[in-house]
Amino acid sequence: MASNIGMMDSAYFVGRNEILTWINSRLQLNLSRIEEAASGAVQCQMMDMTYPGVVPMHKVNFDAKTEYDMIQNYKVLQEAFSKLKINKPLEVNRLVKGRPLDNLEFLQWLKRYCDSVNGGIMNENYDPVERRTRGGKDRNLKGSLKNSKSLQTNIMNNSGSGDTVTHNRNSGPKQGKVSGAAGGPISSMDIQAMSKEITDLKLSVDLLEKERDFYFAKLRDIEILCQTPNLENLPMSVAIKKILYAADAEQSALAGAQDYLHQSMNDTEAETELNPDF
Repeated sequence: MASNIGMMDSAYFVGRNEILTWINSRLQLNLSRIEEAASGAVQCQMMDMTYPGVVPMHKVNFDAKTEYDMIQNYKVLQEAFSKLKINKPLEVNRLVKGRPLDNLEFLQWLKRYCDSVNGGIMNENYDPVERRTRGGKDRNLKGSLKNSKSLQTNIMNNSGSGDTVTHNRNSGPKQGKVSGAAGGPISSMDIQAMSKEITDLKLSVDLLEKERDFYFAKLRDIEILCQTPNLENLPMSVAIKKILYAADAEQSALAGAQDYLHQSMNDTEAETELNPDF
């Protein structure tokens, strides 16, 4: 089962765009960023769709914004995992921080797991909007994005209304120079500058993802080489796999691999001395 897939599995090479498309199409959402799923509500509903009735949807907070509320969602998800005997550790402290890579890796795993159940065939009778409405009191999953859209609407209204502009001018030069952060109007140049900054950030993210995929592919090639029947039991192959499969991300596995190599070499030398004919 996909609950124990390794970090070098092909599941972790699925891009963020494919993950977002998968979420949006199945749950009828409109997420544009991976970190928008950091609250855990998406994960809960994906499990609800895969195993109807296992997740108590009335406990899922689709409008969770604080870490406390997000943690409650992950508790619901962990309970579902326990019922289904899914052995998948939840690194909640990392996920609730909204870090794109941590959330992407978890969603990559989730997609692989859901696809492994019933061949990934969707339950045609499942209504995701109705389930959110009935179970989650019609909370809006994209609360943070809604605030952003409201700000954009206000900006457009302020820019297109002559009365508003006249009022600001008549209020005096001091008030007219108030920045958008303080509640005043934002100029078109500011909007263009922010749009350019967002575009630059998206490009940077795309480049980082391509670089990550490039190195993941190399690591995968090394893993396949080390699994070759005639090589997989060689000390060097075993040492490399110790580094590849190390679970502790905070500590390097290099020292342990080197110790294993030294021990293997000493054992080989000792065996040679005992059996010189071989």
